[in-house]
Amino acid sequence: MKQQLIIIHGGETFDTYDEYLEFLKSTEVDFNGEKIKKWKKTLGEKLGDDFDVISPQMPNGLNAKYLEWKIWFEKYIPYLNDGMILLGHSLGAIFIAKFLSENTLLKKIRATLLVAPPFDDIDHDYSLSDFVLPDDMSKFKQQAGKITIYHSKDDPVVPYADAEKYKNKIPGIELKTFSDRGHFSQEVFPEIVDDIITLCKK
Repeated sequence: MKQQLIIIHGGETFDTYDEYLEFLKSTEVDFNGEKIKKWKKTLGEKLGDDFDVISPQMPNGLNAKYLEWKIWFEKYIPYLNDGMILLGHSLGAIFIAKFLSENTLLKKIRATLLVAPPFDDIDHDYSLSDFVLPDDMSKFKQQAGKITIYHSKDDPVVPYADAEKYKNKIPGIELKTFSDRGHFSQEVFPEIVDDIITLCKK
């Protein structure tokens, strides 16, 4: 049986619809950048035929709502196998942490990989809207398998301090620190490819 890897992409959140409209009006389109395949899109190719990479298109990524994402993610659960790996980037990472903190997933998770995960929006330039972590994250720790966080000190979107908040909140988390990856928008991510392959050899 192939190793399942489920990737939850990032997104934007807003407290009001007016803020969302203002974002749409003021944001410039990166036309050339959108032609480039980022690492999440090519991860399946890099990992090879032994992996089954599932990348749900979460609802309304430009104006994400946690409840909508939860409903959509739960539709995939019947198809997931024991021993899966969960991988979330940015908003997708905090979604996984919140979902596993508040719900029991009746499937065994081998590992959870969080790339540039927000922890809260205190003193930040953005709002997490309803993507807010509960005070008690013990259920996340219990069922997430091996938890690894990847964060870069030069991330212009999610401050590196958020990664340290996760590490302080949940003992045993592995934090892999980078200095020059920004918000991990690069085309390749060889370290995470190596880590996933290593996880599956254990």
